[in-house]
Amino acid sequence: MTKFQQISDKAAIGLSFLCVIHCLLLPILLIFIPPLSGLFALNDELFHRWLLYAVVPISLIALLMGYIHHKIRRVFLIGAVGLLLLIFTAFWGHELLGETGEVLLTVLGSSIIAFGHIRNYQLRRQEKCPKPHNLD
Repeated sequence: MTKFQQISDKAAIGLSFLCVIHCLLLPILLIFIPPLSGLFALNDELFHRWLLYAVVPISLIALLMGYIHHKIRRVFLIGAVGLLLLIFTAFWGHELLGETGEVLLTVLGSSIIAFGHIRNYQLRRQEKCPKPHNLD
C-alpha cells in the first residue's frame, strides 16, 4: 500500500471525527466556557460546508483507490452512503430536520464514513485481498 493511500484513509477518518467532535462537544464547551464563543465565530453550516469540501474529495479518492485494490464494492458503497448523508445534511439538514436532526444525521454520516475508511484501510493492508463475492 502506498503512503498516499494510507494518508488518504487516515485523513478522511480524522476529518469525519472532527465533524463529530464539532457537532457534539463544541456546544457543551461553549456552555461551560462562554468566552470561547468568540474564537468559534464560524456558524455551524459554514463550518460543515468547509469540512465537506475537504472530506468529499479525500474520501472519494481513498475509497476509489481502495476499491481498485480490493474490488469489494460494499466498502465503497458504505463510504458513499456516509458522504451522501453528510452532503444532504450540510446543505438541507438544518432547514428540513432542525438542529437536533442535523446533528444526529451528521454524526451518523461521519460515523459511516469513518467505518468505511477503517474497513478500506484494513483491506488494503492485507497482503492477499479476499476474492470478491457475488453478493458484493
